[in-house]
Amino acid sequence: MELRQLEYFVAVAEERNFTRAAERVHISQSGVSAQIRRLERELGAELFDRSARTVTLTVAGKAALAHARTALAAAGAVGQAVGEVSDLIRGRLTVGMVVGCTVTPLFDALAAFHRDHPGVELSLLEDNSDRLVEGVRAGAVDLALIGAAAAAPEGLETLTLISERLVAAVPPGHPLAAGPRVALSELVAHPIVCMPPGTGLRTVFDRACAARDLHPVIALQATAADAIADLAARDLAVAVLSESMAARYGDRLTARLIEGVETPALLALIWKGGQGPAVRELLAYSRRAFAGPAHA
Repeated sequence: MELRQLEYFVAVAEERNFTRAAERVHISQSGVSAQIRRLERELGAELFDRSARTVTLTVAGKAALAHARTALAAAGAVGQAVGEVSDLIRGRLTVGMVVGCTVTPLFDALAAFHRDHPGVELSLLEDNSDRLVEGVRAGAVDLALIGAAAAAPEGLETLTLISERLVAAVPPGHPLAAGPRVALSELVAHPIVCMPPGTGLRTVFDRACAARDLHPVIALQATAADAIADLAARDLAVAVLSESMAARYGDRLTARLIEGVETPALLALIWKGGQGPAVRELLAYSRRAFAGPAHA
């Protein structure tokens, strides 16, 4: 059993497609398939169900996946430990980012880190916050920028970067634009456009509604704040955004704090404890980037 076989196995499991996995590990699809077959023969069990267009793990594959990730992490830690002793940082970091995020200090941190540590291969993965949390817990993602609903994910380290209230954003002349605030019970009488389930902002809104037994009509969903604002500006629905998101569209939308949603929406970095020097260094760069001028 070779480490590269485990790497290919994990890539196929995560991508659920041999072609995408081959692109990720930079070899041909036939090469990935051949190595996976060799690994399956050595283990005496098929790791993937190839009968459908999307490749899925068999029971044996599911049992092997966590151990394969652990083995790869352990092998990577050997190089990182040597690099730390010699004051060098090498390896690979997978950084997650919640979909629709427009917070650029993370990009500034990645650029500065890459400039100073070119020996570290960086990859950026965009996904919903709940799946990024799972990825960090499983070891598939080293560090992730997520939207969260107040409490930090259990068992993970957290650095809160932004904490702010939710607002209703409507075009001028809309009934909800009249007062300084909007009651949650008043807001849900209108169709809503907001982020999809799995995002921190949506979680905050859904929990607030559930706590008051309110049942909003989510007429439209979008992962990008620009799309949500555009839909609200056309008076198709009331946008639910964070304060800093809505502030970008002040030329065409009026934002009002939502009374009844007291829990703030958070933007936070999450990671597992006991990480190597590369993650610790990237965290330091991120802290400096987000400590700069207003960026939300």
